[in-house]
Order: sequence, then C-alpha cells, then structure tokens
Amino acid sequence: MRISDPWWLVGALALAGCSGGQEERQAAAQDGPAAEQKPGLAIECALAGAQAFASDCTVEQSGAGNAVVLTVRHPDGGFRRLQVTRDGRGVEAADGAQPASVTVAGDRMIEIAVGGDRYRLPATVATQ
Repeated sequence: MRISDPWWLVGALALAGCSGGQEERQAAAQDGPAAEQKPGLAIECALAGAQAFASDCTVEQSGAGNAVVLTVRHPDGGFRRLQVTRDGRGVEAADGAQPASVTVAGDRMIEIAVGGDRYRLPATVATQ
C-alpha cells in the first residue's frame, strides 16, 4: 500500500474554507455568539477507544510544500497534529510521544490511529 501525494486534503480544505464563509458569518450574526462555527473540514473519529465512528472531529491544514501539518480537533477541545509525509506513508505524528499508524479503511479513505484515538481521512491510495 502506498498513499499518494496528500493534495486530496489540500483541495478539500481549500474548498471548505472558501465555500460559505459569508453564509457562515451571516448565520453566526443571526444566531448570536452562542452559535459557534467549527473551523475546518468535518471528519469521522472514534476517540478514547470508542468502537463507533462519529462525524465529531474537524481537520485543518497549515503549512505548504514539504511542511504540511494537519490539526485534528476533538469536540472536547483536544487536538492532535499530524505531519503529511511524501514517502507514501500518508501521515505521522507531528508531536507527542505516541506514533501514528495508517491503514486503508476503504475506497479513498485511510484510518489513522494515535493512542486510543482513530480518525478517517479521504486519501488516494495507490498499490505497488
């Protein structure tokens, strides 16, 4: 298994960032400060050893070129940072002591496990 270049997420996050900024601002203005918008692209996650996945997490991208970092945010305010790799592994832990493992989770999907947390991200998977 080889996970090809991470441009799938770059495009998805760019579209998520552009597609409705004004609508989101208008909705937030109408609903008041209590209607806080989640930043980033919604993804499925199973946190703290949970068996079932839910679309409770978001992912944001920062950096460019060889230094792309993904920040996965949990609904409780916690987060993990993942470094996008160029060697076909997909991602690795950007900080912390726990390594990230990446497996194919279906068509155009990878699953990243770090500690007791698991995340599903869209990806292009190539076979060797």
